[in-house]
Amino acid sequence: CPDERHPGLPSQQSRVSLAHTLATGHAAAMTKSARKSARKAAPAAASASRLIDGRIKELGDWRGEMLAHVRALIKQAVPDVIEEWKWRGVPVWEHNGIICTGETYKAVVKLTFAKGASLDDPKGLFNSSLEGNARRAIDIHEGEKVDERAFRTLVKAAAELNGSKRQT
Repeated sequence: CPDERHPGLPSQQSRVSLAHTLATGHAAAMTKSARKSARKAAPAAASASRLIDGRIKELGDWRGEMLAHVRALIKQAVPDVIEEWKWRGVPVWEHNGIICTGETYKAVVKLTFAKGASLDDPKGLFNSSLEGNARRAIDIHEGEKVDERAFRTLVKAAAELNGSKRQT
């Protein structure tokens, strides 16, 4: 279905799928029109990644280092994750829907999982936004360490949950 914000363009999910198909070398099976759409979508993803790079550099302190660290962990957990830049400057990681956002505040780096309430969290990483029916967040303060294995497991589970919801 078309993107309501941009009539005449494919939906966000379609643009992401097309860009991924082109990037992974499966473009030969695509129509000429689909390849053209994918080429248009690819710069948007690259632009979002550059904006996230810029945010990390701009912060220039522990928050930038932590944002870079969790970004790397997200990419390890879901190698074909799509990076977005939404809501006037919030890094967003998507795979068939939002996995999590990466907000930075003066005293915390906050990773908000869109469907966190539906995820198992046996290591207790979620420590913020615990009262809602959908979201859960991880607040990371200066000097705190992230349980990397548990975090990657949580990210992967969020991506899988997004995929399972699309199938039903």
